[in-house]
Formats: sequence, structure tokens, C-alpha cells
Amino acid sequence: MSVGIAFTPFETRVDVMVRLAVQADELGLDRVSVAEGWTHDSTVVLAEMATRTSRIGLATSVASVWGRSPATLALAAAGLQRLSGGRFSLGIGAGSPPLAEGLHGVEWERPVARLRRTLADVRALLGSERLPDPAPGARPLRLGVTPDAPVPLGLAALAPASIRLAGELADEWTPFLWARSRIDDGKALLHEGRADTETRASVGVPVALAKDEDGARALAAFWLKAYLTRMGPLYPRMLAGRFGMSAGVDAIVAADDAAGLPAAAEELANEVTLMGTYADTGDAIAEWIDAGADDVTLVLPPGVPEADLYQVVFAAACVASKAGAVS
Repeated sequence: MSVGIAFTPFETRVDVMVRLAVQADELGLDRVSVAEGWTHDSTVVLAEMATRTSRIGLATSVASVWGRSPATLALAAAGLQRLSGGRFSLGIGAGSPPLAEGLHGVEWERPVARLRRTLADVRALLGSERLPDPAPGARPLRLGVTPDAPVPLGLAALAPASIRLAGELADEWTPFLWARSRIDDGKALLHEGRADTETRASVGVPVALAKDEDGARALAAFWLKAYLTRMGPLYPRMLAGRFGMSAGVDAIVAADDAAGLPAAAEELANEVTLMGTYADTGDAIAEWIDAGADDVTLVLPPGVPEADLYQVVFAAACVASKAGAVS
């Protein structure tokens, strides 16, 4: 079992992220991941973490295929692999139409084709090969410096076609806000992409852990409200349509921001977040592992006091330590 922590673009306190990464490193967690959206450049934050840590894995979660070319992704990955001493993995994804079009100014079209090309090109460049598909008439080039250690590639796929692509071309499938009871469905799609796939299911789970149940429910409500109303149509469509939790989605969308977790959204919150008290951390992580996740990444809530986030990191480290001792 692998347990890590992650930060979303909503978390803007780089000093807090770096200190928590250092604590996670010292406590023995496996990975810290930094997502990229409209705030910080994830590769710069990870570079700072690389200089302050010694053993923990570092990852992007995710870098958008609309915001960088395959070559710039490969260059960043090679540099971070060098700086971290072989601890870096590159997570990419298609993101959402609001980010692609509103921030990067690129039309969000044929995302699976864009993902396929990016994965193939980045893997080729990091493997000392020439760019497979240069501009018409151009001489294909290769990176002048490639990493000594291979860079694992992760794909943050949610749609069936992109999950199949993860099984075909990626080392990790890294979904976020995925339903716990449907992990096996996702893994089946990985095998449709390639029957003998070794792609790991590394699931990012929003953390709704607090000192008491009321605090946990408030955090769960925050996560659901943010991603169902501010991040485009993908998450509402997936949770309501594909996973059949439309009642919970509708309740969250209709609820006042300060109303807490509606009763109708209880099942939804239990399915897609890690909800409970700090004392429940071990059991909550175990439920995800038992459901089929190969790795669990605890996505920390933004803006929460650093001391409270440290409680989550410490509790997760205790779980990971006990699991390692048992295994």
C-alpha cells in the first residue's frame, strides 16, 4: 500500500505546502503531488520541495496538456528527475474546458487525441528518441539531456476512452473525485486499453477529516460544492450520470454555501471523499484499498490551518507505517 498527500490549485500557500511536504518526507509517506490550474506553476513548487526533501516521491497532479507542449513537459520532467535524484513522476490530464479555453486560450476539442499524442511524444522524448510528429517539413529533434532514471507517466482520466488510454500508455491511472465503489469499473477499462496492463490505480481522494463529525461534514460539503459548481460540467456529469448519484449532486448544487452537507448528499460524500474524524483515518484509507485502489493520495483541503493539515499527514503516516510493518 502506498499513501501520499496532494494539493489542489485552490491551495495557494506555497510555504505551507513545502513545510507539509517536508513533514511527509520525514514521517515516511510515499508521495506528495501538486496540481496545476490557475494559481502556481506546479513544476516550480515541486522544484522547491525537491531541494527540501530527500526520499519522498514528487509528482504533478496534473499538468495540463493544453498549457504545455510535449517538449516543455519532457524538459520539465527531465529537470525535476535530475533535481530530485530520481523521485519524480509526471502526471498529465486534459483538465477542463474553463481552464483550457479561459486561461490557456486553447479550444478544448478532441481531448483523448490530445492526450494520446502528448503521452506518446513525452515518452519518446524522455526515452532519447526524436519527436514522433514534428511540424510538416521540420526535422524531428530529441532532447539534448535525458534523465538517468525513467520518469513514470500518470494520466488523470475520468471518461471511459481516456481511462482505456491510461491502460494502454500510462504507468498510473490517477483519477480524482472517483466513486470508491466504482474503482473496479475503472480498472476494467484499463484492461480494455491493454489486456496485460500494469497501470496502477493511484486514486486521489479529497480529505474531509476533522476533529469531530461536524467539521468533517463541513469539509465534505466544501469539496463537493467547489467541484460541482466551479470546475465545469465534467464532475457533475460523471457523478450524476455515470455513477447514478444525481440526488446528491442536485442537493449540493442547490444548497447554500454555509448550509453544510445536505442529508441527500450523504451517500455521495461517503463515496468520493475521505470523511470522518482523525481517529477514523486508518479505517477510511483501508476502505479505499479494499475497494481496489493500488495507491491512495490524500488531497488536502485548501485554506485549512496548517496545524490541522499536519494532523492529517501524521495520521496518514501512522497508517502507512502500520501497513508496512504488517506487510
